[in-house]
This record gives sequence, C-alpha cells and structure tokens, in this order.
Amino acid sequence: MPRTNANPSPARRRYEVERGFEIPLPMTVEGTDARGRKFIEDTVLSYMSHKGASFPLRAPVAAGARLRLAIGLPPRLAEDKPLKMIVHGQAILVESASEPGAPPRVSIRLESRYLIEPEKDEDEAARARAKEA
Repeated sequence: MPRTNANPSPARRRYEVERGFEIPLPMTVEGTDARGRKFIEDTVLSYMSHKGASFPLRAPVAAGARLRLAIGLPPRLAEDKPLKMIVHGQAILVESASEPGAPPRVSIRLESRYLIEPEKDEDEAARARAKEA
C-alpha cells in the first residue's frame, strides 16, 4: 500500500502551491463587489494552478467574495473552436496595485472543478444582467 504524508514539509507545501502556469489568457470575471453590486469585468489571467488563480481586477472585491471565471482557451487547445473554461472560487487575497493606475491583483481559491463549454452568447446576457443591477 502506498504511503501518504499527512504532514508534508514546508518545502513540499511550497512546491504544491507553486505548481501551475503563468499564461495570459483572456477571461471574464463575474461576482459581487465590496459594495454589494454585481459586476462583470474582462481581464487577463495571470496565474493558475489546480487550487487557485490570480488576475488583475478593477472591481473592488473583498476577501471572501465568490467569483465566477470564464477563461478563454487558446484555439490550438480548443481545436480551433471558441471554448471557455468555467470555474468558481473565493477571493483569498487582494493585493495593492504594483504601479500607479494599475488594478489590484486578486487571488482566489478554486471551489469547483472546471467546466469546459462552447463560447455562447451567455456572456452578453450576463453583461446585460450586471448593468441592470
């Protein structure tokens, strides 16, 4: 029977956290901002792993906010079809902007498995819903 380590070393935990990829993919973030208003914002993914993601976001969100990400997949990976990966997560860290005028960086812990689906006009409908709120 394989052995498992219930208490991995700090180096092992750091390795697990750092595994992921830094690839700029276009995406749409949907959620509720710190003032309780629904928002939809286009941005670019900065980092993603199987546990979390980071990205710049102008909408003022607080730690604990639940967010929906619709990440555009590169055409090469999507067999030249417009596909999006849909994930949900909870904001765990909001870092100040690194430069004046730049948006804060939001890091989330993923709460769900991802779903890959064809790109639809739902993004347009979601934008309309957010503008109405």
